[in-house]
Amino acid sequence: MEPNCVIRKLVSKALYFRRLTPEIENQINFELTRLGYISDVDYEALELLMEEMDAGRINFVPTM
Repeated sequence: MEPNCVIRKLVSKALYFRRLTPEIENQINFELTRLGYISDVDYEALELLMEEMDAGRINFVPTM
């Protein structure tokens, strides 16, 4: 059974809004640090996020 897949949920949030905010990025980094490993499901979600960003379909939105 997979753990909570928090990273996948955060990636889903970024994909839904088509924006990666600093808050989402920080939460992803926090979870990676806290867990110390990455599940296959979370890894695939992060790969998808990076592909979408590379294709220009997801924008990084800095905090103002």
